[in-house]
Amino acid sequence: MSTVPALLDPAAQAIHQAAQQPTQQATTARLDIYAGIHKALRTLMGDILGRLGRCDLDHPGELRDTLDRTDLMLDLMASHVDSENTVIHTAIEARLPEGARQTTEDHVEHQHSIAALRQDVQVLRVAQPVQRPLLARHLYRQMALFVAENLEHMHVEETTNNATLWSLFTDAEIGQLEGQIVSRLSPEKMMAYMRWFAVGLSTAELTGLLQAMRLGAPAEAFDATLALIKGELSPERWDRLATALQMGSLVPASTATH
Repeated sequence: MSTVPALLDPAAQAIHQAAQQPTQQATTARLDIYAGIHKALRTLMGDILGRLGRCDLDHPGELRDTLDRTDLMLDLMASHVDSENTVIHTAIEARLPEGARQTTEDHVEHQHSIAALRQDVQVLRVAQPVQRPLLARHLYRQMALFVAENLEHMHVEETTNNATLWSLFTDAEIGQLEGQIVSRLSPEKMMAYMRWFAVGLSTAELTGLLQAMRLGAPAEAFDATLALIKGELSPERWDRLATALQMGSLVPASTATH
């Protein structure tokens, strides 16, 4: 994995600009800066919650892997919150004071929750075997609350915040905000997000994303991305994607929907 982010680095903007395009609202035909990344993060959160629930605490390797994945998820969620605060909320507030007040306040709570969850992960990581069941139950329940809060929060962003963005900005300007978010991501973080785009988007949406990337990214980066995605998909889904790409039955990013 250490070499693939370097390959993707020149293509970072192409990937992330394409990532949200396949999930535009069909009724509005407006650029939706939230939809693709939220699909990816919803899938990620569900995966982590499931792993925490079924983790065999008496198997050190499984416990370590589960907690490592949880730490990574919290890192991605923190990065997502920071990008929205710094880029999207700042832009909204510049044109409509307090226009992003609700989600800004939500983010403060999310940052506190992330810090608390990180501490819970570390406590469980170093706990003695006899202590693990109670600590694992606590972490699982707190994570469930965190996921529930984020699902509701994302809905507000995709409805209320999108309506605000669309009333204040053109699609070109929203695309520029997306570019600012992209510029803040390291190649390693880009790779981590791409894994969840791969499993969180439909085949048609993923095909549209890859079509856009193929047009704007170096061939080596595109091939590396395909290799990553193949490792994340089931054989059946990979076959569908490969068929769509090879036969040209691609869904244009500007017309694909949820």
